[in-house]
Amino acid sequence: MWDAVAREGVQTLTIVGDVFARPLLDALRADPDRWDVSSLRAITSSGVLFSPEVKRGLLDLVPGVTIVDSLGASEGLGPRQSARAGDAAISSAQFSVNDRIRVVDEATGRDVVPGSDEVGLLAMGGRIPVGYFKDPEKSAGTFRLLDGVRYSIPGDFAMVETDGTVRLLGRGSACINTGGEKVYPEEVEAELRKHPGVVDCAVVGVPDERFGERVVALVQVAEGHDPDETEMLTWCRAELAGYKSPRRVLFVDSLRRSAAGKAPHNELRAVAAELLAEESTRA
Repeated sequence: MWDAVAREGVQTLTIVGDVFARPLLDALRADPDRWDVSSLRAITSSGVLFSPEVKRGLLDLVPGVTIVDSLGASEGLGPRQSARAGDAAISSAQFSVNDRIRVVDEATGRDVVPGSDEVGLLAMGGRIPVGYFKDPEKSAGTFRLLDGVRYSIPGDFAMVETDGTVRLLGRGSACINTGGEKVYPEEVEAELRKHPGVVDCAVVGVPDERFGERVVALVQVAEGHDPDETEMLTWCRAELAGYKSPRRVLFVDSLRRSAAGKAPHNELRAVAAELLAEESTRA
């Protein structure tokens, strides 16, 4: 990708969060003088977590660039947040409720109460698609009228802090139900990604006789690191509630992401279950 940026004089690079940004940063750190990327003015991202430390690393090596982190999906685009090299603090993208962004109760469509710890669905207004092609049922479920205004509700769960900040939890289809508690994989993955030995990770729910599902992390290890499972479990438990922390950490060579950076959660659930079954057989 850096070859293409240098060759074509690319001005705007569009990526999918850490999935793309981490290997790009690693390449620049390994050979910082190889590419002339002075043409680059912006790096835009949406769809996957773009962690503060990776943003800062890219800004340190490409100081003329602006990183634009947007809240968006195929079903609609939300607000954006920018970061530049001169910024005193770099954070993960943070957005607040406004006339275009709401967090609403799944059943009633009312706004969740800020600071209440109530979980709702993210609703995006403004310029949104007409609907899904030849799928009126799915369109009706996603594009809904709230107080007479049409919103896109693609299925992302969120909470609203007391100050109105939206805390994204992740897509409902990937939610893990363990002992009656809901665990959103992106929250656990965000903590795992902070570990220097993790280059990529995915968190899935694996069937469990007692809890219904148990939280299992699949981790791709960064080059030059060799963390073990105990280290990774301790790392998570220091920052996460007990029920959110992975019960197991499994190390894999690849997470089989799509070209768009999406992790195949259904496939990875099967991979995790197979690895655990093999362990049980050997034991």
